Amino acid sequence: MKARTLSRHFRESFKSLVRNGWMTFASLSAVTVTLLLVGVFTALMLNMNKAATDIENDVEMNVYIELEADEVSVSSLEDQISDLSGVESVTYSSKEEELSSLIESFGDEMSLFEQNNPLRDKFIVKATDPRQTERLASQITTIENIAAVEYGEDKIEQLFETLEISRNVGAVLIFGLLFTAMFLISNTIKITIVARRREIEIMKLVGASNWFVRFPFLLEGIWLGIIGAILPIAVVSFLYYNVYEFMEPRLENSFIQILEFTPFIYQINALILLMGVVIGVWGSFMSVRKFLKV
Repeated sequence: MKARTLSRHFRESFKSLVRNGWMTFASLSAVTVTLLLVGVFTALMLNMNKAATDIENDVEMNVYIELEADEVSVSSLEDQISDLSGVESVTYSSKEEELSSLIESFGDEMSLFEQNNPLRDKFIVKATDPRQTERLASQITTIENIAAVEYGEDKIEQLFETLEISRNVGAVLIFGLLFTAMFLISNTIKITIVARRREIEIMKLVGASNWFVRFPFLLEGIWLGIIGAILPIAVVSFLYYNVYEFMEPRLENSFIQILEFTPFIYQINALILLMGVVIGVWGSFMSVRKFLKV
């Protein structure tokens, strides 16, 4: 395409936006509202997915050691567990450390057990893949000098099922919202193009090629997507900044964290802008196609 022709298409696309002011306003409103909903909901779902991942990664096993095991046996046990496939980390915790933790959690009443500590030494084991916890627990149980392995078997399975359902529901909702956004925006753009069908017919009758007719409308779709994304980007950035500033200090000592403001906000804003452009171009392309058959 020649530079002069391309320049002409750019000028025409801007003129059309101004010339069809009310229709442009209607299209921009549809783009803005739908992108705002998509942006807010996507940010929410991505943080829910982050929380689900944090919960999964916090799953660990308490591997209790037999009381008669000596230091050599304990060291050997740690090596045997570490060598198992799928083990991410093995942390030793003596029964004295366990009792100190209980005293700190439940008060000085637990200090009565300092004279005769009934607890066992243990290993805290984490799996590389939390879903492999049950398999690893079964393997560890068979090792000599292991008294018991606890990891909340029933609750863990329910947890994984709940998290999987929440992820699937979130993905379906995001897909549905994106489809609705594309439907609403493309139909709004289609109304704009229907109002200008005579303009398209005249260009076709004087010999203009399909791409010559289509290109200015595609550019208009791009401008609508970009301009329509400005307000959602600003609103999502403002809302997420305030939510992050409120939640971050309160979750500081929690194993669940929300996504950091940066670079997440740049990623979500780029996604909003990309969706605006793609939907605008797609809506223009599909809407103008039926009027090219003259």
